[in-house]
Amino acid sequence: MSPDEYCQRKAAQSGSSFYYSFLFLPPERRRAITALYAFCREVDDVVDECPDAQLARAKLAWWRAELASTYAGKPSHPVMQSFAAAARAFNLPQELLAEIIDGMEMDLTQTRYPDFKSLHLYCYRVASVVGLLAAEIFGYADRRTLKYAHDLGLAFQLTNIIRDVGEDARRGRIYLPADELGRFGVSAEDILHGRTSDAFRRLMEFQIDRAEQHYEQAFAQLPAQDRRAQRPGLVMAAIYRTLLREIRRDGCRVLDRRVALTPVRKLWIAWRTWRKG
Repeated sequence: MSPDEYCQRKAAQSGSSFYYSFLFLPPERRRAITALYAFCREVDDVVDECPDAQLARAKLAWWRAELASTYAGKPSHPVMQSFAAAARAFNLPQELLAEIIDGMEMDLTQTRYPDFKSLHLYCYRVASVVGLLAAEIFGYADRRTLKYAHDLGLAFQLTNIIRDVGEDARRGRIYLPADELGRFGVSAEDILHGRTSDAFRRLMEFQIDRAEQHYEQAFAQLPAQDRRAQRPGLVMAAIYRTLLREIRRDGCRVLDRRVALTPVRKLWIAWRTWRKG
C-alpha cells in the first residue's frame, strides 16, 4: 500500500463529513487535504484510543519528532510521507501542525473548561488551525479568506462538541463551558450521568445558536473571488448545519445518542453544494 493509499483508507474509514467535502477536488489538492486529514486522525486517535495518559504523551512526542523529521526531509510514517509532498507544494507551516498536536495534548490534562474563552484556545488548536491549513491547500487570492477559515473551523468544532456531548461524557470530558452550565441550571453530574432535562435542552439550544452564529460570521468574511476555491469548506458547512438542524429537531438528545447523517445524505448534500459553486 502506498502512502497516498494509506491516507485515503484512513480518511474513508472515518466516515467523517470532512471526507465528503473534498471528493470533488483536483487530484493534487485532494491528495494534500487527505494527507492533512489523515494526520489529524492519527494524533486524535492517540488520545481517544489510549487510556494510559503517560503512554499517550509518549506517542504524541513521537509524532512531534516525526513532524520535525518530515520537515527535515526524512518522514518515516506513511501519513507523513504523503503529507511531505503537500507541505512542499502548498507551503504549509510546520508550526501549525505542531499546534494541532498541542490541542490533542490538552485532552490529556484538561477535561473541563470554565468559560468560552478558555474553550476557544482548544478549538483554535484542533480546528481553526486545520481550517487555516485547508485554506492554503484549496487556494485563495484575498487574505481575508484566512479569517473565514479560522472562524469556520471554530464553527465546525462547536458542532462536534454539540454532537458528542454524551460520548465525551462517557470519557469523563465536558467541553460545554462550566459557567454556561451554571447559567442554565445544569450540573456536571447531570452531563456525566446522562440526565436530560428541559434545562439541558435550553443549554443545548444556546450552544446550537452560537455555532450557527459562527457559521454566519465565517461566511460573511469569505471574499466572493475565493468562494469557488473554498467550496470544500462550504460543503462541510452544509453537512454540519444539516446535522445541527437534526439535533435540534430531535430535541437535543445528545446525551444518550449520537445523531448522524447517512453517507448517502452526506454525498447528496456535498454534490448539491459543490454544484452551487
